[in-house]
Formats: sequence, structure tokens, C-alpha cells
Amino acid sequence: MVTFTSTLPEELLSRLQEMAKRLSLPKNKLIEKALEIYLDQLTRAEYVRSYRQAGMDEDLLTMAEEGMEDYLEQMNT
Repeated sequence: MVTFTSTLPEELLSRLQEMAKRLSLPKNKLIEKALEIYLDQLTRAEYVRSYRQAGMDEDLLTMAEEGMEDYLEQMNT
């Protein structure tokens, strides 16, 4: 584990302290979990954005359709 030091607005720190107390968790564990969830959400948002862009790319769609046709031919033989 690596030590990381940061500053937080007082209001956010107060909310963190209250939630950590309510959940009986150390503040660092609550921050760790919240950061994991947030980073996972950012990654998912990147995937969604890339799939939407791919869905509008005619060349990519054509290539995917051709690939599916080849796959179906292989499955039927």
C-alpha cells in the first residue's frame, strides 16, 4: 500500500466522516471503495461512448456484418 495525502473541502470531509461513522468504516476504506466505483463507472462510460461511435461507423459495421456472415457459414458446415 502507498500513502497518499490530499486536501478536501471541509463540507466533503464532514460528509465523509459522518458516513464512515455510520458505516463503521475507516475513512480511507470508504474513500478507496468510492474511488474504485467511480473509476469503474468512468471505464464503463468510455466503453459506451466507443460502442456508440462504432455503431455510427459504416465501414466498421460492414466489416462486422461480413465477419458474422463468415461465422454463420462456418457454423452451418
